[in-house]
Amino acid sequence: MKKFKILVTGGAGYIGSMLCTKLINLGHQVTVIDILEYDTRSISHLYLKKNFIFFKKDIRDKKFLKSIIKKFDLVIPLAGLVGAPLCEKRKKDAKEINLEAVKDLVKLLSKKQKIIFTNSNSGYGIGSKQKFCDENSPLNPISLYGRTKVDAEKIVMNFPNSISFRLATVFGYSYRMRTDLLLNNLVLLSLRDKKLDIFESNFRRNFIHVNDVCDGIVYAIHNFNKLKSNVYNLGMSKANITKFEMVKKIKKYIKNLKIKKIHNIKDPDKRDYFVSNKKIENKGFKAKIDIDDGILELIEVYKSHKDFINNY
Repeated sequence: MKKFKILVTGGAGYIGSMLCTKLINLGHQVTVIDILEYDTRSISHLYLKKNFIFFKKDIRDKKFLKSIIKKFDLVIPLAGLVGAPLCEKRKKDAKEINLEAVKDLVKLLSKKQKIIFTNSNSGYGIGSKQKFCDENSPLNPISLYGRTKVDAEKIVMNFPNSISFRLATVFGYSYRMRTDLLLNNLVLLSLRDKKLDIFESNFRRNFIHVNDVCDGIVYAIHNFNKLKSNVYNLGMSKANITKFEMVKKIKKYIKNLKIKKIHNIKDPDKRDYFVSNKKIENKGFKAKIDIDDGILELIEVYKSHKDFINNY
């Protein structure tokens, strides 16, 4: 297996910390740029690895980027403000980091270099009730976060050596844990409160475990020519479910959980879609970790790390 020099921006984040660990273990030379805004410990286990380099830098530092970019075979830009609420609070940063920094990065790449981008299913907004969203479905982002990711993807895909993954809603344990993601959050609240008030219970979403996201990216690295110049939805096909169906799965493992549907409260997150992952599956990659396994993992993590619950 060929080894690559890989730059990962935002490599200390929820996906990045897990991906970099996997890439290091596979023998790739990995360089991370991260401002460490949230957690200084998420990649501390990598610091002594011979094939790991870390720079505490802001991705908006164009001069620094220019000074190192030519060293790499492949770039994976994961740095970003993630999620609609955070982007609404920090609109200027969202536009600069999620969009402008990606644009600057692409401008610096030579034709021989490669880029793998991660977008989000958020770009589909509110999908049709009658059919699944595929890569040809119209993009209709309903948040600033969604718009910045869609616009950044367009820029990336104009570069010849590019791949973009539109990620389903991610779940599961990471070195830089996020308890705000839907399934991660619902399991935490179920353990803490023993009850869940569910509104907009019929809203639909596709899901994928963080380890499957990383495996998908690794698959793309090792099969780049087969996948390049294309956009792929990346999720688990069996995990197209409604919010209420998910909560019923949680109740299988937390028996005393009380569930109440709330009908007079609207969800500020209006995303509602089922997603087809057939395109990437037909290219040879299929997500493996189902929601039930993810729920069991999260229960074990939260019970053994009480600080996640106590600090929420």
